[in-house]
Amino acid sequence: MSSTSPRKHVAVIGGGILGTSTAAHLAKGGAQVTLVTAGSLADGASGRSIAWLNSSGARSADYHYLRMLAIDRYRTWSNRHPESRSYIRFDGAMKWAGPGESFRETYAFERAGGYDSAWVERADVARVAPDVNPDAVAEEGAIYNAGEGWVNMPDFVPVLAAEAEAHGARVIQDAGEVRVDVQAGTAVGVILGDGTRLAADEVVLATGGHVPAQLAALGVTVPDATPAAFVLFTDPVDLDVRTVLNTPRVAVRPLPDGRLVLDADWAEQTVVTEADGSFTVPQESVEGLLSEASKVLAGNPVLTAQRVGAGLKPIPGDGEPVVGPVPAISGLHMLFTHSGATLGLILGELLAEEIISGTPSPVLKSFRLDRFDAGAEDAVSAGTGAWAPVL
Repeated sequence: MSSTSPRKHVAVIGGGILGTSTAAHLAKGGAQVTLVTAGSLADGASGRSIAWLNSSGARSADYHYLRMLAIDRYRTWSNRHPESRSYIRFDGAMKWAGPGESFRETYAFERAGGYDSAWVERADVARVAPDVNPDAVAEEGAIYNAGEGWVNMPDFVPVLAAEAEAHGARVIQDAGEVRVDVQAGTAVGVILGDGTRLAADEVVLATGGHVPAQLAALGVTVPDATPAAFVLFTDPVDLDVRTVLNTPRVAVRPLPDGRLVLDADWAEQTVVTEADGSFTVPQESVEGLLSEASKVLAGNPVLTAQRVGAGLKPIPGDGEPVVGPVPAISGLHMLFTHSGATLGLILGELLAEEIISGTPSPVLKSFRLDRFDAGAEDAVSAGTGAWAPVL
């Protein structure tokens, strides 16, 4: 960017990992940035995520490549910021199949793609992961991914926001329901909850599971598979848990202060969405998660619940990220993805580079909104403007 050209002003909506990463990369790249969030930083999906850094299992080649770049960015960040090693860890992860299932094909798929994946017999589990109960592991054994890890978002997101501010960004928290200000088919800024309008040259929408509804209000359809979900935070545990566990009945991840965070698909399905939009988690699900987590940890420690974090878990309709310009609305960009923790740094970097340079990233070509033909047809029929493919 020329030192004599005016700085592009970009408003970013969303105070989670995707919004703060984008804001930080935009500010470092020379843009004028305003980051606005409805509540406080990391109070949405980022603050209630297992935040497992991985490219585990069967994925499309483009998505696997993106995730590998993403993990690399975390390693680079950790090396450059030694203080982050308390909340960004690469101590490995272990997973195994449920009754009547096998992970042999998953292991073969990972190895065929060159992924750091090792098969561990049950008898060797204690040597590889001493925090895991070998008796809980499937009889066939387990997959151990030594290069995987985790990030604690409530620690990391404020660091990214502070980095954005250090490069001149303005951060506005507790702004209420923030909307994109669209005039004549163009995003011209944002409207805060109190009605205040902030002008901007471009706008980034990164509000997690709320993205589809916010775009729908603008006449744009995004295929959406976002469920209500919850994670459970335990009290501190008298066990040095380091391995991320993804087991048939529970996922377990350590926190920097000795607590654990737990979730599971079966527990997620029990969440009740109330008429007022709030979420209720049955006590039976809380107790069930605690019991299942105790079973998979060495020594079967007694676990107690500290708190529950419930809300929307962002998942696009086909499971893969939706990133980049919203073709129906000039100047509007979006970030909507599952695994925001893994993808946060790389997506913020690549989208910021696109906005500043005006050049689309080849890495993001497979993840554009216009891959959904039905979404394109709906947006055009709604009268939101011409829908042109983005390369």
